[in-house]
Amino acid sequence: MILPGAPQSAAAVADHYDELDATYRRLWGEHVHHGLWSTGDETPEAAVEALVDSVGDRLGLAPGDACVDIGCGYGATARRLAATRGVRVVGFTLSGEQARHAAAHPTAGVEIRQGDWLDNGLADASADAAWAIESSEHFSDKQRLFAEAHRVLVPGGRLVVCAWLAAADPRGWEARHLLEPICREGRLPSMGTRAEYEAMARAAGLEVVGYQDVSRRVARTWTICTGRLLRSVLVDPETRRLAVEARNREFALSLPRLMLAYRTGAMRYGILTLAKPGAEATPPRGA
Repeated sequence: MILPGAPQSAAAVADHYDELDATYRRLWGEHVHHGLWSTGDETPEAAVEALVDSVGDRLGLAPGDACVDIGCGYGATARRLAATRGVRVVGFTLSGEQARHAAAHPTAGVEIRQGDWLDNGLADASADAAWAIESSEHFSDKQRLFAEAHRVLVPGGRLVVCAWLAAADPRGWEARHLLEPICREGRLPSMGTRAEYEAMARAAGLEVVGYQDVSRRVARTWTICTGRLLRSVLVDPETRRLAVEARNREFALSLPRLMLAYRTGAMRYGILTLAKPGAEATPPRGA
């Protein structure tokens, strides 16, 4: 497990997204996660939706399914899957700004709550499916994340986790100068490996159904974001102000680190498909 050298609390995560709210939406839109490219010709907007659709396929979603979005951001993923798959979604975000933005864009079948997934208040066996797209990194207690998913899912229910992962054995300089600073600057309490994630999932009682490394297909996200940030600094006074005054301004330093971490292989992007043992379920596509 890669650790940032300084504890990162849930309050620090919320503060990060609250302060950088407008900047994140300006640079990348309402989907605060990587894009997934297949041909390389897709627009960034199409690529982020492709990642969401891939998650929906792996979950094998059916109309009427009760779903949970763990770390839902602005609710864009929940809204898309509710619209395209006919599911009902409850999403959780720590950020007040993200929750307010979601409330201003209501969608039938979608409820976004400001709160901690580790204290979610959902009933046992109340969800058919759950997903965590680039939110597991922000949990200091990742084991409890999986344990809560196991508790809330029905037998046969599925969980998909899209995660920033550390390579199994990064070189010393990669850990010190890439992965550890990425954790610190992005308010990640830790960055696990594929093996560590799978071990935590199994310890929580979940079965590992599938895993796919899509690092090459998502890496260009950061080239695009870096270009957009540089242009924004040149033309937007608010971005320039944040670059000087914001408490979380150091996240800008992570953009070149992320590009290099993908290039060297120190960081991976994995999609993990898990299931709660029990009732037989139709195998999802892409697992």
